[in-house]
Amino acid sequence: MDIVKIGVVTASDRASAGIYEDLSGKAIMDTMKEYLKNEFEIFYRCVPDELEKIKEALVELCDDKECALVVTTGGTGPAPRDVTPEATQEVCEKLLPGFAEQMRAVSLKYVPTAILSRQIAGIRGKSLIINLPGKPKSIRECLDAVFPAVPYCIDLIGGPYIETDEDVIKAFRPKGK
Repeated sequence: MDIVKIGVVTASDRASAGIYEDLSGKAIMDTMKEYLKNEFEIFYRCVPDELEKIKEALVELCDDKECALVVTTGGTGPAPRDVTPEATQEVCEKLLPGFAEQMRAVSLKYVPTAILSRQIAGIRGKSLIINLPGKPKSIRECLDAVFPAVPYCIDLIGGPYIETDEDVIKAFRPKGK
């Protein structure tokens, strides 16, 4: 079984300045521990809400660290400094709008403000990038909604074979794959 490299990027002025603990990045890492049967390595970055800093982190994790999956948290709302989707779009070769559509649909079951979320997902080389909201509870709800498609997506772009703990979350792969 392959060792899977996963990037986690928190976009937050306050967390990156040490004003408060990054609970969102931790929530992503904890969720990966529950989901994955593979051995995996996490590459974590906490950056301010600045377009160039977010882009630099995404490019480093995809190109230099060769992460199969890069998950971001924060910076997906309508506020002026929320620029994570713009950074993601600028570094991706292809966008995968289905991820965002599904995450918003699930989030709308819990909060009407989910329509303000601008998170996106896309492909850079052999990396899948997924933007998540900034709240730990929302992160888990969104990951539970889209993660069943993640291993197969990573198969299709030439990444490592990812196995999930089916008691926690079941990956979907078409029969015969």
